[in-house]
Amino acid sequence: MTDHSGWLDSRKGATAGEPKANGASAPRGSGDNSVQLHSGAVLKAGARASVVQDAARGVAAMVCGHVRWLDARLAETARQNGDAAAALEGYLAHGERIVEHIAGTFALAAIDARHARAVLAVDRMGVERMCYALRDGLLAFGASVTDVTSHASIGFAIEPQAVFDYIYHHMIPAPRTIARGVCKLPAAHVLTFAGGRISLRRYWQCEFEDELRAFDEGARARELLDTLQTVTSEHRNGGDAAAFLSGGIDSSTVAGMLSRAEPGSAHTYTIGFAAAGYDEVSYARLTAKHFNTRAHEYYVTPQDVAASVPKLATWFDEPFGNSSAIPAYFCALAARQDGVTQLLAGDGGDELFGGNTRYAKQNVFEWYFRVPRALRAGVIEPMANGLGGLPVVRKLKSYVDQANIPLPERLQTYNYVMRESSAAILDPSLAGAVDTALPVAEQREVFAEPRTRDKLNRMLYLDWKYTLADNDLRKVMSACSLAGVNVRFPWLDERIVDVSLRVPGPAKVRGRKLRYFVKRALTGFLPPQVIHKPKHGFGLPFGVWMREDRALQRLVDQSMQSLRERRLVRADYIDSLTRRHRDEHAAYYGEFLWVLMMLELWLDSRAARA
Repeated sequence: MTDHSGWLDSRKGATAGEPKANGASAPRGSGDNSVQLHSGAVLKAGARASVVQDAARGVAAMVCGHVRWLDARLAETARQNGDAAAALEGYLAHGERIVEHIAGTFALAAIDARHARAVLAVDRMGVERMCYALRDGLLAFGASVTDVTSHASIGFAIEPQAVFDYIYHHMIPAPRTIARGVCKLPAAHVLTFAGGRISLRRYWQCEFEDELRAFDEGARARELLDTLQTVTSEHRNGGDAAAFLSGGIDSSTVAGMLSRAEPGSAHTYTIGFAAAGYDEVSYARLTAKHFNTRAHEYYVTPQDVAASVPKLATWFDEPFGNSSAIPAYFCALAARQDGVTQLLAGDGGDELFGGNTRYAKQNVFEWYFRVPRALRAGVIEPMANGLGGLPVVRKLKSYVDQANIPLPERLQTYNYVMRESSAAILDPSLAGAVDTALPVAEQREVFAEPRTRDKLNRMLYLDWKYTLADNDLRKVMSACSLAGVNVRFPWLDERIVDVSLRVPGPAKVRGRKLRYFVKRALTGFLPPQVIHKPKHGFGLPFGVWMREDRALQRLVDQSMQSLRERRLVRADYIDSLTRRHRDEHAAYYGEFLWVLMMLELWLDSRAARA
């Protein structure tokens, strides 16, 4: 069963039947249970959620995730009776403003059957999910798109714009989903349903600190380390937790904090690849030795990929093209086979404290605008455009051309759609049904939202949505779910997020120095080799392996043949992409073949289930 789902039909009031309950009050972590207030008011909870009702009032509440109650009275209720009971009490006392009294990672739903009202909410960073649809006065909702479309009044039809979103982003950003009429609730949002209508409100907006002069680096560094230790200890689940360990700063920090809480007994899990340029196991081993963890390693093979891809592609409730879901899955699977039920992941540190290479690169382009406008327009740009033969001038022109692309569009310079043009990629039948300018327009809106003058902080904020909530968190949550492991994210605890907001942009990235503040804060805690190693990432060498591995070639060839017949992607573009993968850059073009393959595998599975 899913984590949670439900519906409320505003056309059916209390007269639609007497309230009846199945498992009306369920403890945290229980199995499938549900509350039916009447035939048009139902809440269901799976193993990660709990649900409870007040039958006399015709009200029920469900909560999923790991909640931290900010209200002392609600915290005590949760301690005694579970989080669902606290959610019900909080909803009765505060209505949709319950979100002001709850923290942690959560999806929350409350329904008032007699007044045909409902409230849905998700946590600040969007770790937990809530999908929903409104049809003729009925609100259906759940943790997945499938939960919503399985309701007889909703049903499933492909949303063409979402297909283009996927081709552009390699996932489908909120609020759209692959299903027409079904939405995802964005991070830090609460939805209210009343009178047969819905309204959305952002209940939390970050406040970045822009002023560097008042910044106390030492005090903030101590606060970060102390808070990380507190959070990691809380996330241990009573000691039954291990840690992902990639060898990077974020996962190494979590592993180190876990080892402090469990000296000599903390378990870490690492994935390696026998492919040049992709393997970071040596750094993971340094960290494991430094903190004396019980280290476990597994090397993913091309055979593993070929065997697991069809299962992984269809486990997601909509197309998902991040290839690092494969190593995340095998890492979680190795832990589960050892009896681990909860993993701590390092996701979020890069996006909070400036660890992605693109942040430093954009700083380089922003330097161009420190040159007086007259000098740029009168000397530099005429020279770059008029003396194109010399290599140094070609480099200058490339730099100027990129610098003159405004943020956030400049971040998409290497996007396949931006480099090739949508007309070259999309079949005309899809191109005519979508707005190809919409992804960029939506990114501009998000980039403009935060109240900050610092462009780095705007990039971080953009990545909270597009890199974390819509991408990496979905990847890790789904991969762990498939492996049968729960996962938590210490870096994304709101107390760590709040620390990051108090670190000004120039202290996060100084010139081309990524994670400037964090590296200084972690000096003496992490091995120096880990602190100073080049930024690597957690990529899968799919394109490289596919050149040699026959099973991967067959998988891609079969998927591309089927995709041609769907008239979503131009057949000549698929042929060109396949040829360039073979003859030019295997890693670069192989990644887009992966994206298209995962789209086809998902669509094929969906058709088989229909």
